[in-house]
Order: sequence, then structure tokens, then C-alpha cells
Amino acid sequence: MGANSSSISDLPKNEYLKKLSGTESISENDPFWNQLFSFSFPAPTSSTELKLLEEATVSVCKSLVENNPRTGNLGALTKVFLSRTRELRLSAECQNHIFIWQTHNALFIICCLLKVFICEMSEEELQLHFMYEEKSPGSYSSNSEDLLEELLCSLVQLITDTPLLDITYEISVEAISAMVVFLSCQLFHKEVLRQSISHKYLMQGPCLPYTSKLVKTLLYNFIRQEKPPPPGTHVFPPQSDGGGLLYGLASGVATGLWTVFTLGGASSKAAASPELTSPLANQSLLLLLVLVNLTDAPDTPNPYRQAVTSFKNTQDSSPFPSSMPHAFQINFNSLYTALCEQQTSDQATLLLYTLLHQNSNVRTYMLARTDMENLVLPILEILYHVEERNSHHVYMALIILLILTEDDGFNRSIHEVILKNITWYSERVLTEISLGSLLILVVIRTIQYNMTRTRDKYLHTNCLAALANMSAQFRSLHQYAAQRIISYTCRHLRRYVYVLDKLYFPHSHCSTLQHCFSTLSDNGEELLSLTCSHILRSYASSLFSLLSKKHNKVLEQATQSLRGSLGSSDAPLPDYKFPELKFKYVEEEQPEEFFIPYVWSLVYNSAVGLYWNPQDIQLFAMDSD
Repeated sequence: MGANSSSISDLPKNEYLKKLSGTESISENDPFWNQLFSFSFPAPTSSTELKLLEEATVSVCKSLVENNPRTGNLGALTKVFLSRTRELRLSAECQNHIFIWQTHNALFIICCLLKVFICEMSEEELQLHFMYEEKSPGSYSSNSEDLLEELLCSLVQLITDTPLLDITYEISVEAISAMVVFLSCQLFHKEVLRQSISHKYLMQGPCLPYTSKLVKTLLYNFIRQEKPPPPGTHVFPPQSDGGGLLYGLASGVATGLWTVFTLGGASSKAAASPELTSPLANQSLLLLLVLVNLTDAPDTPNPYRQAVTSFKNTQDSSPFPSSMPHAFQINFNSLYTALCEQQTSDQATLLLYTLLHQNSNVRTYMLARTDMENLVLPILEILYHVEERNSHHVYMALIILLILTEDDGFNRSIHEVILKNITWYSERVLTEISLGSLLILVVIRTIQYNMTRTRDKYLHTNCLAALANMSAQFRSLHQYAAQRIISYTCRHLRRYVYVLDKLYFPHSHCSTLQHCFSTLSDNGEELLSLTCSHILRSYASSLFSLLSKKHNKVLEQATQSLRGSLGSSDAPLPDYKFPELKFKYVEEEQPEEFFIPYVWSLVYNSAVGLYWNPQDIQLFAMDSD
């Protein structure tokens, strides 16, 4: 950093960084700051370079931690940045490129230092480092000023109030990244944090009034999917050789930064993800998920979760109830379109789950859509390619289907939507099939995969629950879907046939089947009684044929009993009343134990330009590679 740096590896030797972290106090008005904020090293463009930047930052931080109690330079750096943010909006309107560029660089330095500080010390120690001033060793400000809280509030205001232009895109992304870093102390604790200084800042005091505005801004950033400006064209125009130093440096740095954005660069594990086209949307969504999943304070519910669960459509003119202090309005059509288009990422699927489960306005709107196939098909594709997805992504996709199938209107309408040429379904050519039949095929395929590979009982139970919810509305099933249901049912009847050996078979075929089904339901086989009871009358002959292929005395007895009661193998079953159970998704008592590690694993793997040493991570297990 500063005009003489040439590479990341040289940073610990850089004279400006050495002065910042050294024993000399630097005044807020010193020209040094303008020199420090004039970057000249190429921005990191890979996880390897981000790791090098982290290691270089650690070296600088060690010196700063030792000397800052005497110099107060961290506080001075923060105050210089804060003074600049107050003029940022006007600078954007006036197209003051140099001012915005240097302000971004100041924030980048703070973010790098803050990330290492949070990893290496407690929040209380961090708070003290922002309070030290140039006095005797270890002295700090005696007034009520809390620079750490002021910095966080400044970031919130920067995100919500700065107009999004080519020249402000970069600093907007950096501000969101800095907020993620602010909250990253969770990464270094095995247990979910119930109390935190940063949480208190966000849920109380001057940050609280910005809650709904921040959530709305982050959501619109996700919806709009704004791409970064073309490399090297948004900050300064190209300069001829010998042009001003700052102009030439800015162009090179801009090019490097946009390379980071297009590569995704935070972790090699994210390489399998689709190409990142909008770093602003990506960072915004990650920050939103982190905020929504913060734990409630002892006396204050999470206001960001309140905002996400209560916002409504811009076309809804009804007044907000007083019990929803952070409610706002957003365009549901735009939100729906973005959610449909972005389901290839874990974080977009998690957002969809959050909205469907917790925001009744969004759920009602989505279930009333006449183009639900645009939302359901991407979810089915996630489940179909289960081998390529992580288990959490598959689980969220399945829970979304379960929530949708709780609605009878959805279960009816999906059989009326006819799809043409589903190319990603490779087991069989499907030139024409209803959305409902395709959903059945994919869920049964997921069940079979789970039984042979993962053997996850929760995944199995939720698959069966979704099918059971739909079963009462099965209509005009595709022949292949009906075949798969019967085949699956018979496979499990044969698997648990030993249970029937202990049963007494009365003459009534209905009680026989129900007894059989209720016995199997203890093993999660609700599908047998619920699904088959609605299709058995239509496919009785096929079922008898499949059952009789198993030469087992008990099955033969059951089959003969059924046929004897009907009088003919082709006769329809009488219209007996089978139980119609409905399954409803309910979160565990402490959902944060699952969601907080999941969200931070997404941040670790998907955040743009942020790197944490995997050896420092305590919240979740790291892969061996």
C-alpha cells in the first residue's frame, strides 16, 4: 500500500504500513493518509493470493497490536475514514473519482486489519483498541465515543444511502464485506454466540433505525443482480505514459479488483459454483442471511428477522400493524423472478426457504402464481442432481417442496401444468409430462438415492411427507410416474414382508392392508398408506400382479384375500375411507444450531475477496483438503 508497493509479499516491508503499525503517532490531518490510501499493488485474484494477503496482514497486525495502545493509530485511521464517509454521497454526485477511490482503499485497509484482530482477540480487547489515543501507554478516550459502534453504523449508512454508480460499486461491495467481517467472530467459536458486542450494536442504539432500510437495500441488490463496471473504465480514463501517479495506479488496481469479482476467489471450494456475475448481489445475500440468523438478544428479538418476516408487496396498500416496527414494502414480482433465476446457489435456496417458511405474505403470493413451474423446476433439478450438491442444499430444496405441498391448491395445480422435453431428466425421455408427475418422479428418485447412499432419516421422512401431502390430489399421472409409485410401494412391501408373518389376516381386505400399512409406518413408510390408498383403485390389477411375483406364502394369502373380497382381479376396490394425513414442516426447537453454522459455511466458501485460515475455524468442520 502506498505508492511504492509492488506485490502482496512486499506488504510487511512497505514503509507506509510500517509507519501505521509503528511507534509514531499519526495525526488525523497528516498527508500520510492520502499516501497510504494510494494503492499500487495488484489486487489478489485467487485464493492463493488472498491467503498471502492474509499472512501479510497478520504480520502488520502484530506490530500494530503492540504499538497501538501508545499511538492510537487504529483510531486515527478509523476517524479519517469516518470523516470521508460523511462526504461520500456528495462526492458520488460530483463524480469525485479520486476521493471515492481513496475512501474505498481506507475501508479495505480497515477491513483487512479488522479481520485479523477479530480472529486473534476477544471483542472486548478489540473495542479497547479502537478507543486508544495518543497519550501515555494504554490510555484511552474518557468520553462516551465508541469508534467501533460508529464505524459499524457508518457502514450501514454507506450501504443504504450511497447511490449505486459505476464509481461507487466497489466501495459498496467493500462496505458489505466489512459488515460480514464485523460479525465473523462467530467463526472462531464452536458454540452459537448468544451475546456479542457487534450484535448489540446492530440490535440497539443508532443502527436500529436503519434495520428495514438495510434489509430492503440488500434484498434489492440481490434482485437487481447488478454486474460490476467494465475493468479499468469506471474509475479513471486511461492515461498516457508519464501521466499522474494516482491515475495510473487506480486503473491497474481496478482491473485487478474486477478480476477478483469475476473469479469469485474466496475459496477454492467455491470453484464448482456457477460463474459469479454480480459480486454485489452475492455479498448482499450473504450478509442478509447472516443478519437474519443472528440469535435474539435476552430482551430484544432479532430486528432483521422481524423485517424479513413482515415485509409485503408494493401493491399491498393495507396498513402495517404496530407490532411490526421494521416492516417495509418490496416488489414481489421482481423478487419472485430473481429467486427463480438464482436457485443454482445454496444461498438463494436458503433465502427462498426463509421467506416461504417465515413470511406469510411471500408464501401466499407465490402459491397464487400461475407460473409456479418457474420456481419448482429449479428446485427439482437440485434434487435430481443430488450427487453434485451438498447435503444442506438438497435438504433445503426438499423442505421448500414440503412447505409448498402443504397447500391443496398447489397440489391440484401442478397436475394441470404440462411440460415439454425435460432434457435434464436422463433416466427416460419425457417429451410431455405434468409438473406433478415430474415432481413425483424426482422425489422417489431422491428417496432411492438416500436409501442406497446417505441413509439420512430426516431426508427420507420429508420426502415421504411431501408425497403423502400430494397423494390426495394425484390426477392424470404420467404412466411412468404411476409405475414408479407402484414399483416403489411393492419393493417396500417385499422388504418388510416378515412383518406380515406375524399378522392375523381377517376376511376384510381393507383391514388387512391398513394393518400392514400402519405396521410399516413405524419405519417411516407413511407413503404406503397415504399415497397408495388414493391410486390403488385405479391400479389394483397392476398391484396384484406385482405382489404375486414374490412367491411368499404370506403375500399369496394376502393377495388371495384381496381378490376373493373383490370377486375379480379386475374389479375396482370399494370406496373405503382411508385416513388422509397432512404433514406440516416445523423447525427444530433450536434451529440456530443448524442454520448459523450453515450460513457461515456459505460465507466461508462463497464470499468475494474474503479469506480465513481454515485452521482457525471452530464453528463447523473443515474438509480435509
